[in-house]
Amino acid sequence: MERTGVITFKGNGLTLLGNPVKVGDKAPEFAALDKGLGLVKLSDFAGKTTVISVTPSLDTPVCDTQLRRFNAAAAALGDQVAMVNVSMDLPFAIGRFCTTAGIDRAVTLSDHRDASFGQAYGVLIKELRLLARAVFVVDKHGVVRHAEIVPEVTSEPDYDKALAAAK
Repeated sequence: MERTGVITFKGNGLTLLGNPVKVGDKAPEFAALDKGLGLVKLSDFAGKTTVISVTPSLDTPVCDTQLRRFNAAAAALGDQVAMVNVSMDLPFAIGRFCTTAGIDRAVTLSDHRDASFGQAYGVLIKELRLLARAVFVVDKHGVVRHAEIVPEVTSEPDYDKALAAAK
């Protein structure tokens, strides 16, 4: 499925691929690689509320800020909330970024191989093969309780709304 008119990059329209996910939907399963090349699925977090932060590339200032904010927030949310970040960055680049930035609470995943997450959540950018900036909160029963696709890729998400949905 292709959708236009949902996001822009510096004011220029882009096309999103995949099925859009809405609040109340059963969260789609996905598989992505962790920084050690291990396969991680949404079902690995079953029984926990899961905040899924989606960033185009960790090597940009807004993505850097987004992951750091959610990583810091993870401590206050406790063990019953999983904090996950998904990007198209290679696992090795993610590992380097996390070491340098001190990311120690968020699980960072790479969707570069199959774009499984991007397609399942409708956030794969056709023109760039990157993921649109977004945040999804999935409750412990696997239901989407918050879904935000940020309209302008260079803007930050609404952290407060996402974290409120996670509590």
